[in-house]
Amino acid sequence: MATRTAGGNAAFHNFHNDYAHIADPNERRRLALAEIDKAPFGWYHVRAIVVAGIGFFTDAYDIFAIGLVTTMLGVVYWQNPHQAGVIPTSADTAIKVATSGGTVLGQLGFGILADIVGRKKMYGLELILIIFATLAQSLTAASPGVSIVGAIVFWRVLMGIGIGGDYPLSSIITSEFATTKWRGAMMGSVFAMQGMGQFAAGIIALIVTVGFKESLLTAKTYGHCDGVCGLAVDKMWRVIIGMGAVPGCIALYYRLTIPETPRYTFDVSRDIVKGGSDVKAYLSSKPEGIPDEVARVQGMRDAAPQLDIPKASLKDFMGHYGQWKYGKVLLGTAGSWFFLDVAFYGVSLNNSTILQTIGYGKGPNVYETFFNIAVGNIILVCAGAIPGYWVTVATVDTIGRKPIQFMGFAILTVLFCIMGFGYHKIGESGLLACYVLAEFFFNFGPNSTTFIVPGECFPTRYRSTSHGISAASGKVGSIIAQVCIGTLRTRGATKTNPNPWLNHVLEIYALFMLCGVFTTLLIPETKRLTLEQLAGEVPGTPQYDPNMAGGRGVPAAVGGRNGSDPSEEEYSNEKAV
Repeated sequence: MATRTAGGNAAFHNFHNDYAHIADPNERRRLALAEIDKAPFGWYHVRAIVVAGIGFFTDAYDIFAIGLVTTMLGVVYWQNPHQAGVIPTSADTAIKVATSGGTVLGQLGFGILADIVGRKKMYGLELILIIFATLAQSLTAASPGVSIVGAIVFWRVLMGIGIGGDYPLSSIITSEFATTKWRGAMMGSVFAMQGMGQFAAGIIALIVTVGFKESLLTAKTYGHCDGVCGLAVDKMWRVIIGMGAVPGCIALYYRLTIPETPRYTFDVSRDIVKGGSDVKAYLSSKPEGIPDEVARVQGMRDAAPQLDIPKASLKDFMGHYGQWKYGKVLLGTAGSWFFLDVAFYGVSLNNSTILQTIGYGKGPNVYETFFNIAVGNIILVCAGAIPGYWVTVATVDTIGRKPIQFMGFAILTVLFCIMGFGYHKIGESGLLACYVLAEFFFNFGPNSTTFIVPGECFPTRYRSTSHGISAASGKVGSIIAQVCIGTLRTRGATKTNPNPWLNHVLEIYALFMLCGVFTTLLIPETKRLTLEQLAGEVPGTPQYDPNMAGGRGVPAAVGGRNGSDPSEEEYSNEKAV
């Protein structure tokens, strides 16, 4: 039995004493985590969603605003008879790919570090990097020694590293603080802020376009947009980029003060007393538990060696994923994200191209052109993306992750086949309808579930690393889409037909969506299962693996693990109430 400590009052509750009467550290861990899993949805959950969600709002704004900004950069920096205010394809691709390249580094680096040093120590650092790089981009300019493309690419790589870090950290922190019953909806709500970020990018672009209307009306085409028109466009792209730092500044304080997740404290830090205190503090909307330090040190010395959960190590990591039943799950999450992002980013980052094809990227003057592009992006986001995100939030904990992902990939395969093979037959209206449906089923489908599932199905000690690997695979797919596949759309381009190969590119995307159908078969269904059950740590469940519980489990028919409370099996099997 742990030693009870003195202290505590109505304002500062002594959380340590809540579990001090339980001798078995594994039982103390189980009871503490059960409180999080069974907790009714409350303001502490809303706070976790908002703090993580603002980060994704910023990420999406910064990623997708560049599709609008590169058009403006062409007007400002390629004002010559040959380019006529249109950014070269190579420069456009380099700027867009830079973010994805940095994101891969951030997802892997922050994902690994969050498992080594803790979620709390890393959370907020990635947002600082995003804010700094975003403001630097908005103030950058060309010089005799550095082109505008080189300067922007440098800052977007740094910004991408910060954005990449946000993927595993926000997913894992939300997952480990969530109640089992609504975990999918909580994680989906965080990810759904991407749609709001895309919407905000369109709104800001529309506002600055209207604000500089008189200047933009002086030029009929990009090639004639110099003087006051060029000055206005130069200010416009800087405002659009710079506004991306505002929501990050709002969320920064809350990220830096968020408590460490109790699961990390239990399973990696192996600090039983602090973990139990943090659970109680979180459910009481307090920053963190503050246990008696003497009892805490004594608990770590006495209880840590008795914990069933294996310690994290490179050897254990390789041994764990060397088993097919665990390796296939990582292959499924990484492969699904890879195939998804080839099409998702290949289409989304080139919305302006799609809009021009369907008639929303043109106008009699520069003002009307920018206005139509901004409005077109807002229409696409509101018609397809935002509804798709929130339908996922509403259904992911009832329909399940795997059925939604499988359905999404299957429908997207059909839609891209229609758009590609029927490109010259369905007309502009048909292409727009298919595109809006694709945006909907991207988000009510694999774009949401590929973010949710990796945050649930891996053990705590490798959860962030595994999520980072999965997310990085997706960004590798987006790089391939933009560098190798997306550039094919301009093959054989003419002034009257700037994207002659767009139909073939859409056909290629259909193949990748079909591959995603098969990788989906490798992932488990995580609906209404605790994170410990999904990790195979709970005896008496179909997922149970004695190695994941230190090899100390006993059959459910004999009794509880290590002679502890036999209600463990009952708890692990039940659905959240």
